[in-house]
Amino acid sequence: MRYQISGKQIDIGEALQTHVKDQLGNAVAKYAERPTDANIIFSKSGHEFVCETTVHLSTGLTASAKAHNTDIYGSFDDCCEKMEKQLRRYKRRLKDHHKDRAEPVELFGASSYILASDSDSEAQEPETLQPMIIAEMQTKIATLSVGEAVMQMDLTGAPVVLFKKEGKEGLNVVYRREDGNIGWIDPN
Repeated sequence: MRYQISGKQIDIGEALQTHVKDQLGNAVAKYAERPTDANIIFSKSGHEFVCETTVHLSTGLTASAKAHNTDIYGSFDDCCEKMEKQLRRYKRRLKDHHKDRAEPVELFGASSYILASDSDSEAQEPETLQPMIIAEMQTKIATLSVGEAVMQMDLTGAPVVLFKKEGKEGLNVVYRREDGNIGWIDPN
């Protein structure tokens, strides 16, 4: 597994990098057979250290976790514990409910946009109906089953996952509803 360990305005020492590789490697090896790479980012928020970890699995799914602690090692340990819990749930779901995926998830390209918020211009009439785009990025849309899309949503903590359903043409959406249940939009 490839590790990318970095800090936002924090110097990451050799001892912390070794600790991260050992602990995260052990946690991921228990539940994921072929992880491809892991990105670990440390930052400081007020008096707390923040650790954000993203692990890409060979099946195409991504697991991410984030934790805060007053100690940098504690923030990583908390984050690693959350990651291990997510991967344990993921493996249990795969074992119990889903067929083994022999080939990786198929991905196709798309554009992702971030639009400016309307909070300042609510009282005024907009000059144009076109929204102001403040960022444009390339993203990938995966071909998944509905169960895998729900797993991806749980693993990444995202409120919505857009995916192409296996064997179908249109795009599908799964999302977390306000009542805590999962919604699925399937165009015919």
